[in-house]
Amino acid sequence: MANTNLDAIDMRLLAELQADGRITNVELATKVGLTAPPCLRRMRALEQSGTIKSYHADVDAGALGYTITVFAMVSLKSQAEDDLKAFEHHVRALPDVRECHMLNGEIDFILKIVARDLQSFQEFLTSKLTSAPNVSSVKTSLTIRTAKDEPGVPIPSA
Repeated sequence: MANTNLDAIDMRLLAELQADGRITNVELATKVGLTAPPCLRRMRALEQSGTIKSYHADVDAGALGYTITVFAMVSLKSQAEDDLKAFEHHVRALPDVRECHMLNGEIDFILKIVARDLQSFQEFLTSKLTSAPNVSSVKTSLTIRTAKDEPGVPIPSA
């Protein structure tokens, strides 16, 4: 649910933090026109409200040997709520699945999967995904290149 209590300073805080989550509170306060204590209070309020969900490092997959990114379109045999939840539970336990989105339409889920190479992806596909309970079909597309990979959401400037 949208937080409608955000003012222009909150939006600037969010934009700065989304661009650089390691910025110090003093630097952040200066950028948004506050002193450090009220800036920290606002940050904590944004965290407590759930507007800021987490902080993390954006790790280069290739640097860790993950050279392949695949999108898998998964159709299930049954779309009963218990079956949908069971599939979601299954993919949450698979570290190679980095994203899982339930879709409206012919395809039930789209997954973003990383793999070290084509052979390891093939093994993952046959042993972990197509063999999962209730899976009817899986269609995959390997990425050739990524033109844009921007985390977060667009934050309007005040």
